[in-house]
Amino acid sequence: MIFENIAVNEKGHLTFAGVDTVALAEKYGTPLYLMDEERIRHNCKVYKSAMADAFGEGSYPSYAGKAACFKRIYEIMREEEMSVDLVSPGEIYTAFKAGYPMAKAFFHGNNKTDGDISFAMDCGVGCIVVDGFDELSAVDRIASARGICQKILLRLTPGIDPHTYEAVATGKVDSKFGVAIETGQAEAFVKAALACKNVTLLGYHCHVGSQVFDDSDSVYTDSARVMLTFARDMQEKTGYAPEIFDIGGGYGVRYVESDPYVDIPASIRRVYEHICYLANELGLPMPNVIMEPGRSIVADAGMTLYTAGTVKEITGYKNYLSVDGGMTDNPRYALYGSAYTVYLANKMTETASFTCDLVGRCCESGDVLQPGVVLPKPVRGDTVAVCTTGAYNYSMASNYNRIPRPPVVMLRGGEDYVAVKRETLDDIISNDL
Repeated sequence: MIFENIAVNEKGHLTFAGVDTVALAEKYGTPLYLMDEERIRHNCKVYKSAMADAFGEGSYPSYAGKAACFKRIYEIMREEEMSVDLVSPGEIYTAFKAGYPMAKAFFHGNNKTDGDISFAMDCGVGCIVVDGFDELSAVDRIASARGICQKILLRLTPGIDPHTYEAVATGKVDSKFGVAIETGQAEAFVKAALACKNVTLLGYHCHVGSQVFDDSDSVYTDSARVMLTFARDMQEKTGYAPEIFDIGGGYGVRYVESDPYVDIPASIRRVYEHICYLANELGLPMPNVIMEPGRSIVADAGMTLYTAGTVKEITGYKNYLSVDGGMTDNPRYALYGSAYTVYLANKMTETASFTCDLVGRCCESGDVLQPGVVLPKPVRGDTVAVCTTGAYNYSMASNYNRIPRPPVVMLRGGEDYVAVKRETLDDIISNDL
């Protein structure tokens, strides 16, 4: 087993966070999202401790809520004293209604409307990460009308390619996010922010992409060199030095056996040493550093359970195992070709010799959860478990084909409780007139 929170019990059933998954499937039905609360808390503590040990007071991790967003998550983030990143009014409202202290929240996004900005201010969001010139003007104007001074970071693009999947690379010059340093536009961006009367510039933000494994330290250190060199240039030209340097997130998560293990504390320590060296070399005061883990907080805290349906064997071609969920609850293979580890939860001690494509129930040829999985011979009614689904599964779920979203059941101390209820058919039509 490559995952610390899964095992096999005396019944030959897969357990997750110490709980029998077959029993959970029987209790709650499927499809079913499971979330290991203790693992979420553990991952938060790993980042908080590593950041504090390396960078000291004033530097911290900020949970990227787009990875998994529902009220219970923000209650946990509040209890773990984590900062959070929010990217829409819906995420802001969810955190706000969960009682999260909004002064610790950052509001991201490449196209915040005037309404979005006003709503963020209504809810007391602490810092807005400004993505461009138009947005800067809007934040300044809206803050002026309210008689406040809004704290901001400026999102810059350092021109770093993390060599990851194109759809999750965000730091290149031609990204839709941020303002490019290479073109000279970032310099004008900083000067414009400093000229605004109703914003307080706290520092700079960049994010180069997610699910980075190979040379992960070099991705962060390369972007740090570009960003801090730019900060030195701006200090020389304007006298402004950033209080905060937000380097984004993106440490890789193990989905399958071949994915490497990332030692997060050791990696953070190396990033600190490089940033400290660069700051001294460039004559900059050492900024407070923020990282934005999302996937690596919740991914391995998640598992999705399905019930096996049709087993189709096409002689001389391939086999299919269909389940009662699919791309509606996990679109990541359809979007990114994402790899997953799959088990038959009720047959963990049986020999795996049946190769098949695990597919969903949608009327869509692209509704594939994972091709080429090797399992014990499945039959209708078996419990299928897909591991590491805590990130970008529930948050990306849809009602395609009018399929209700699954519930989210949290596991804690060997017990289970519902955090998000299962959608009903009435929920599906609730907004229809």
